[in-house]
Amino acid sequence: MKTKRSIDPFTVEVIKRALVSAAEQMFAALGRTSKSSVIYEVLDYGCAITDAKARMIAQANGIPPFIGVLTDAVADAVAKFGLDGLAEGDIVITNDPYMGGATHQNDVVLVMPIFYEGRPILFAANKAHWNDIGGKDPGSWSPSATDIYQEGIQFPVVKLFERGKEVRGIVDILARNGRIPDMTLGDMRAQAASLQVAAKRVVQICDKYGLETVLESIEVYLEQGRKLALDELKKLPKGQFTAEEWIDDDGLGGDPVLVKVKVTIQDDAFIIDYTGTAKTCPGPINAPLSVVLSTAKFAYKAVVSPHADPNEGFFAPLKVIVPEDTVFNPKRPAPVSTYWESNSYAGDVVWKALANVIPERITAGHFLSVCGSIVSGIDDSTGEWFFSVEPNAGGWGAGKGKDGENGLVCSADGETYVLSVEVAETRYPLIVGQFALNIQNGGHGQWRGGFGLVKDYRMTNSKTFVTASCGRNRFPPWGLAGGHDGTPNLAAVLTTDGRVEERGRFSSRELKKGDVARFVTGMAGGYGNPHNRDPQAVLDDVADGYVTLKTAEEVYGVAIVGDPPHVDHAATARLRGGA
Repeated sequence: MKTKRSIDPFTVEVIKRALVSAAEQMFAALGRTSKSSVIYEVLDYGCAITDAKARMIAQANGIPPFIGVLTDAVADAVAKFGLDGLAEGDIVITNDPYMGGATHQNDVVLVMPIFYEGRPILFAANKAHWNDIGGKDPGSWSPSATDIYQEGIQFPVVKLFERGKEVRGIVDILARNGRIPDMTLGDMRAQAASLQVAAKRVVQICDKYGLETVLESIEVYLEQGRKLALDELKKLPKGQFTAEEWIDDDGLGGDPVLVKVKVTIQDDAFIIDYTGTAKTCPGPINAPLSVVLSTAKFAYKAVVSPHADPNEGFFAPLKVIVPEDTVFNPKRPAPVSTYWESNSYAGDVVWKALANVIPERITAGHFLSVCGSIVSGIDDSTGEWFFSVEPNAGGWGAGKGKDGENGLVCSADGETYVLSVEVAETRYPLIVGQFALNIQNGGHGQWRGGFGLVKDYRMTNSKTFVTASCGRNRFPPWGLAGGHDGTPNLAAVLTTDGRVEERGRFSSRELKKGDVARFVTGMAGGYGNPHNRDPQAVLDDVADGYVTLKTAEEVYGVAIVGDPPHVDHAATARLRGGA
């Protein structure tokens, strides 16, 4: 058997990249073979490979909280069945919010052991959003849920495949408990097939380099990840840093919910402590423990080394403290279906605590919420259920030296996309009446926050249901270093008789033909005193229609002469005070 010292660094790097490629091929296979637009178009899924100890060794870019929970799902599978209780071709399914690998019930994890020469050596795992898994409302996740039993079927850690064959009883239960069984089973089989792609690639890697070389290379680069993290921690300011934020309400319209954090940075540790955060909420904004731990990981990575390879070694210095029976670690059977409304704060509040001490690494607050939406119904032309499920992109915060980004998905959604106009209008009975920047009076600063978006869906079906959960509808994104706060998110319904309803959430709101569902995401926080903004940049914003002449003068202290869209920009910016 070779020793670690006998493996040259080039081989270690090649094996590392080969395993990452295997995870990425798993990701591509799932996207290509799924039936739901939320998977193949929006990319609402994540894929990873772990070792037999459930340590993350390779991942594909996807939704950060999804990827981070996969190690917990693997650990639960091993704890229940043991390595000896898993056979080649077995696939385990779980979506139980109160077990490892959890987000909400729509997000289903499949785990498969990868065997080589009769021995389980690694695991492939993926997690994808299924459009409907039963529950009281179409689309299953529901802003009005009061317990998890209303949010769809729950799978504890059970075998979905045994030795390569579907467990018929589990598949039958799954098919009977959803509104779109053919699509659901298609997505399930796409996940299973993608796991097999990863397994095939891993076997090829072991054939080429030898099993012991592969396993020892994994140990080497996990240690490399740990050392890199420790080196980067030494560059950060040391001490304890605190912050708090308020979630709009308890999920059912009650009082605001407090989120608190204390971040401790040491040379060899990064500690995130959520003690003081509010208790379990009656509404479905509770975030399962597994996903909060995952969110803490990506918040940590963004601060310590954003471009580092994510593996278990890199996360070794991270310690997360989450008290029980809180909105970040709820008590069964509390509902969790709009968990992102609290979980997103778990990352954001960490950045807020550190924003003033490492401003070169952290931007102002962004629109934060997934602003998830479901447009569903029984299609008049086919008589079948349809589901358009997607996040809504918004504004990201300004940073030291840069304006914020416009129209990106929130931090917790990572690599996902909004649903394209073409796919929405082709697949579903609706028309996109507007898809534009949300230009509001907010987010001002020396560098201004990014703009959110406005999207209108006009219904062409006789009856449609709209569900939406747009957090940060009461407490807007925070400005930094004197920058102004951003603007809130909201959802709205505009009926054909002229009524307008604006809220933070809708739960299966019925719409008629011609009614409009509008999703509005906020502008992000600005950075720095607006009076320090380059007058030419202010002029450009006026010319582009981002800022009014009045705002330019009153907020930025820049008077502009002439008709901005039609004049020489360099000649029309008068300095502050009209000089």
